[in-house]
Amino acid sequence: MHGQSLTAKLQQCYPDFYVMPLTVALRKPIRDEAALLSLCADKLVLVRDVLLCGGAEPVVFAHSVLPTKRLRGVWHGLGKLGSKPLGATLFANPKVKRTALSYKKLSSNHVLYQHASRHLMVKPGYLWARRSAFSLNCASIMVTEVFLPSIVAT
Repeated sequence: MHGQSLTAKLQQCYPDFYVMPLTVALRKPIRDEAALLSLCADKLVLVRDVLLCGGAEPVVFAHSVLPTKRLRGVWHGLGKLGSKPLGATLFANPKVKRTALSYKKLSSNHVLYQHASRHLMVKPGYLWARRSAFSLNCASIMVTEVFLPSIVAT
């Protein structure tokens, strides 16, 4: 895969960059995630939510979705990353393919806005997010990155 991960770019901007794990759990996917991953909406997926932080300030809320049937395959171990960045794992493997990025303006009624804004003192009117899927041997993981106000101000 060509290019640089958002994690690598953040590490360049913030020498004190770190990943703060929030959630790793089996849940039902958001409806559009289920559609994009070709899953039934009532199927459980592994969800990993983390904050990417520059110093004491969260700059990105990252939300990853992995179909449970892939936990034993090529993506085994992704549920146990802890505070390790997912981007470093994905971009380290040249066989991983990435779909084009899609962008969305999240309003306050969007579930990802609600999850991301829990960690903000001041709630903005909207948040910008981008999403793509990474695949290896026909197994996909979806990653959504929600940009928090502190990164936009940088």
